[in-house]
Amino acid sequence: MSTDSKRLPAYFAALAYALIIGFSFLFMKMTVDTAHPLDVLAHRFLLSTLVMGIPIVFGWIKVTCTWRDIWRMLPLALLSPILFFAFQAFGLLYASSSEAGIIQATAPIFTLILATYFLKEQSSWIQKSSLLLSVIGVVFIFVMKGGTHFSLSNVGGILLLVGSALCFAGYGVLARPLTRQYNPLQLTWVTMITACVLFNVVALGRHLILGNMIDYVQPLLQPNYGLALLYLGILSSLGTTLLSSYALSHLEATKMSVFSNFATITSMIAGTVFLHEQLMYYHIIGTTLIIVGVLGTNWGKRSIES
Repeated sequence: MSTDSKRLPAYFAALAYALIIGFSFLFMKMTVDTAHPLDVLAHRFLLSTLVMGIPIVFGWIKVTCTWRDIWRMLPLALLSPILFFAFQAFGLLYASSSEAGIIQATAPIFTLILATYFLKEQSSWIQKSSLLLSVIGVVFIFVMKGGTHFSLSNVGGILLLVGSALCFAGYGVLARPLTRQYNPLQLTWVTMITACVLFNVVALGRHLILGNMIDYVQPLLQPNYGLALLYLGILSSLGTTLLSSYALSHLEATKMSVFSNFATITSMIAGTVFLHEQLMYYHIIGTTLIIVGVLGTNWGKRSIES
């Protein structure tokens, strides 16, 4: 059995991760129209922690971590979900979704650079070219949709989104060695609790200063907000962290990162099915480039065996 065949479950985990992320943009739009970005982040990670915490408290699943383990995992939690989601949420307040899509597409390139330098991961020219092809596919879709204009007035939002892409790349690189020491449940539990505590302290502190504590709870009374929050909190936060931790325990950081571009395809499908957006020729071309790029990055023959 080939090495890639043995890694097949990890590839499925990476693909599922990308599919969930792709649909999350649809639900994220539903929440930010109802609540402040900080409240959305606080609510989604509170829900994630509660859902994961119930089976842990009742002993249905066992997760044990020493303070030394937690200290080692804190930098991972800082990169993602904390900084990644915070930069993304506030970046979208000042930049367009097209600009966000183009910038996020560069994350695999950042991952390749960081993984080569810090993890000494080696890749062939075929894999490097395939990764670039996948990025071009994403950029092509957004450019054809009218995302060619980068306004100087949006420079703050663009910088925040670049920071988000760098955090995504840093998370993949840092998580790779940690997945060899800790299982996905341990990594997920620590990162979820850390994000939950931090975002809720900041959100509640903001409402306390403004004197409108009721506004923290009020969005939860909206049915559409609650539905979107279930997806974001359980699948998009908890589910993707488990899936990415598992995938990174078997796949190189560069291979895992390029799967994120599949999220663009998923977003496109979600927009067509649920928002009745028109499927254009450039969607097909971009999708083809993304798929070929992902396949080439993951199965292209390496010139140097790892």
